Amino acid sequence: MSLPFKKYKLFVPEYANVDYELASEIIVENGIQRCSFGVSALAVHGLMTSITNSELGQVINNIDLIVPDGQPVRWALNSFYKLGMQDRVYGPELTLWVLKKANEKALKVYLYGSTEHTLSKFQEFIERDYPDVDICGVHIDRFREATTEEDLEDIEKINSSGANIVLVGRGCPRQEFWVAHHKGKVNAAMMAVGAAFDFHAGTVKQAPSWMQKNGLEWLYRLAQEPKRLAKRYFITNSHFILKFIKHRYFLRRPY
Repeated sequence: MSLPFKKYKLFVPEYANVDYELASEIIVENGIQRCSFGVSALAVHGLMTSITNSELGQVINNIDLIVPDGQPVRWALNSFYKLGMQDRVYGPELTLWVLKKANEKALKVYLYGSTEHTLSKFQEFIERDYPDVDICGVHIDRFREATTEEDLEDIEKINSSGANIVLVGRGCPRQEFWVAHHKGKVNAAMMAVGAAFDFHAGTVKQAPSWMQKNGLEWLYRLAQEPKRLAKRYFITNSHFILKFIKHRYFLRRPY
C-alpha cells in the first residue's frame, strides 16, 4: 500500500516531496502489507553517480521513494520547483523515524549489508532503543556482487523471515542497485540508508546538528575520512554546483 506523493525530477532521479512523517508512514504501511517497495535517501554523491553511471541512471527510478538526503539537493529542488521544503530527509534520521513506527507496531526488520562489527553494534542499538522491533535476520556484506545462486538464497532467506522492512547498508551506489534490482523479488519495504548503519552503531560520528542544517556535514565527514571522501566532495560536489548553474540559469529546466 503506497500513499500519494508527487515526484520531481532533478537531472536524473525523481525525488519525492515528503517530510520525515510522511516518508516514514509510507514506508511502514508498505512494510505492513509486505509490498515490494524501494526507498533511497539520495544525496549529491548518489545523484551525480546516476548521471555518470549510465547503468544506475537507467534503474534509479525503479526505486519508488527517493528522498532528498542532502541539503544541496533540497535547495536545488526548491529553486527549480518552488516546493518550499523545510528540511532534507536525511537517511540516518529517517531510519530512526521508521524504527520508531516499526517498534510501535512490533514489525520485523532485516539488516542487509555492512561489516559484522557494525551490524552487531547496530543490532544492539535497535534492541536497546526499539525493543519491540523483531530483528528477523542479519546479512553480512560480501563486499562483492552475489552470484545468481547466492542472490536467490538471499531473497529466500529474507522472504521466509517474514521481514516487513529491510534496511540496506551497502554504500552508494551498491545499495541503490540492490534495491532497484530486488523490486518484485523481496516482499518488504527496502531502504537504502548507507551511513545510518555506522552512525547508529557508533562506529562513525555524526556531524553536529548546526553543520547538518547548514549543509556543512561534508566538511565534518571529510575531516574524519579525508582519503576516502576527498574525491567525492571536491570533485563530485563541484560538478553538482556547475550542473545546477547550467540548468538553473542557462537551460532554465531541472533536466
